[in-house]
Amino acid sequence: MRAVLRAVWPPLLVLVVLVTGWQWYVSAAGVDPTVLPGPGRVLSEGWSNRTDLWDQTLPTLQETLLGFALSFAAAWLVAVVLDFSAVARRGLYPLLVASQTIPIVAVAPLLIIWFGFGLLPKMLVVTLTTFFPLAANLAAGFAATDRDAMRLLRSLGTGRLRAFRLVRVPSALPHFFTGLRVSITYAVVGAVFAEYAGAEKGLGIYMQAQKSAFRTDLVFAAVTVTALLSIALFGATCLLQRLVLPWERALVKEGTS
Repeated sequence: MRAVLRAVWPPLLVLVVLVTGWQWYVSAAGVDPTVLPGPGRVLSEGWSNRTDLWDQTLPTLQETLLGFALSFAAAWLVAVVLDFSAVARRGLYPLLVASQTIPIVAVAPLLIIWFGFGLLPKMLVVTLTTFFPLAANLAAGFAATDRDAMRLLRSLGTGRLRAFRLVRVPSALPHFFTGLRVSITYAVVGAVFAEYAGAEKGLGIYMQAQKSAFRTDLVFAAVTVTALLSIALFGATCLLQRLVLPWERALVKEGTS
């Protein structure tokens, strides 16, 4: 618990200072709320419209989780193929890197045209946004496996699949969780951006509607919900890592003792 408090209080302190300064500036300068509402107004109006915000949050959360699940499965499939086949690694990896040069802002409208305004195009945007960090870190984790451990298992007659499961997968997990933490922070933003391109419900389309109505306070409220979702998902990945890799905590304690 002490370690958690030590990690949390510095950013919380900075956040309190920033929010306090924001509120002071808005009050002292008499800024029009349609231009820049204060954090107090954002919170009060967000709470007053919490039902609408919740109704718009659920579709965004669904798109995020389903799209990230698809990205998760695709990343493992591609990384395993790259690890097992040198030919696939030479042929596919450069294409994966090149795919990151394609702007999502250009792809998202095309997905809406091809697949309509339903769930699928939003899932695909989230998948495209989060796939590469997952696949690249997992492939790097497989490649960083201790070769002596692999040689030992092979000398004992262990098959390639079993050696992969016993050695390469566990050694790749720390790299994978690094990519997971990076990707999950982009997932909600990817879903919101997909909704900007075209949607019937969701935080992205809600922000657009409130912006057109000059309800800047509700735009900020939706942005706050988006940030909280990203933080919650990031925290969930950190908790999952602690559960899946409990030996990492022991190694850290040994290193600091």
